[in-house]
Amino acid sequence: MAQPVLPLAPLPDFNNEVAGLIHGYLFTPTAPPQRLDAREAAQIARTPYGEECFLWLHINLNHARAERWVQDHFAVDRDFFDEIHSGSPRTRLAQQNNALLAVLNDVTFSREERSAQNATLWIWCQSHLIVSARFRAVEMIERMHQKLPALEFRESEEVLLWLLGEQEAQLEQVVRRTSQAVDSIEERLLSPAIKANRSELGRLRRMLLRIQRLLAPEPAALFRLLHRPPAWLKREPLNDLRAFTEEFSVVLNDLASLMERIRLLQEEIAARLMEQSNRTLFLLTVITVLALPINIVAGFFGMNVGGIPLANNPHGFLLLVLLVLAFTLVAGWLTLRAPRE
Repeated sequence: MAQPVLPLAPLPDFNNEVAGLIHGYLFTPTAPPQRLDAREAAQIARTPYGEECFLWLHINLNHARAERWVQDHFAVDRDFFDEIHSGSPRTRLAQQNNALLAVLNDVTFSREERSAQNATLWIWCQSHLIVSARFRAVEMIERMHQKLPALEFRESEEVLLWLLGEQEAQLEQVVRRTSQAVDSIEERLLSPAIKANRSELGRLRRMLLRIQRLLAPEPAALFRLLHRPPAWLKREPLNDLRAFTEEFSVVLNDLASLMERIRLLQEEIAARLMEQSNRTLFLLTVITVLALPINIVAGFFGMNVGGIPLANNPHGFLLLVLLVLAFTLVAGWLTLRAPRE
């Protein structure tokens, strides 16, 4: 009797893995975001999918074919990938041909400064297509992916604006938590742990300097974009970008003020350490001066030569004690009078 033929399990689709596609979605105004794999996204790109619809693709640049796959199936400028290969991680937002180019950094707070690297996200945005690319995992993208059904994006630039706002919120959190750490160090400034405070302030300042180098150029690039925006960008996103630029400039000013505060605390700690060292050296100097008469007298009377005075005097020891005491008092008075003058 012939055995029934069981249906074969479908083979796993390795298309996403080969193309480097992490997330792919089609956004339409009348339906929730539709999840797409690499094959479906490429098919949709070849057919008109509506004036009010747009695609979002998030790719992993560690895959060798990811860049080639995007260029073969989607109208993405090659300048976008040239910008990625340039290796500049500085945050900026500028116009590139007829698209928006954004470079964002996933800022994290680490008081221990375990890592000096941040996850960089490159974004290419047009009215019907937005492509985000990364080498390392970006937490803000994963947070957006989890909240995607509730965000209700209507236009591609809204995705970009949400990511810009998320980076600003991360920077505000870094400034707030660093300010709290500086407050606690300032309260402990008079405690014996002054050296530990100085080391912790140094770590915090290095972390803020790294974040400032990554994020400081962004407001200038945003202002340039606001003066000459792409033709397809509407007025409402421009107003949101203008508001975001002002808010981000305020946060960067707070960051600069916090760094100046840390620098002043470091100078205060350095002055206290210098004062403590000066007091220690002064104390050692006083002890050395007070011991000088005793050493001189002991050196003279310890010589094995004839004619040592008071050798046969029954009160010689008492006279030497009084003589050394008088010299010590005079030396101590001269030493202690100098600082007061």
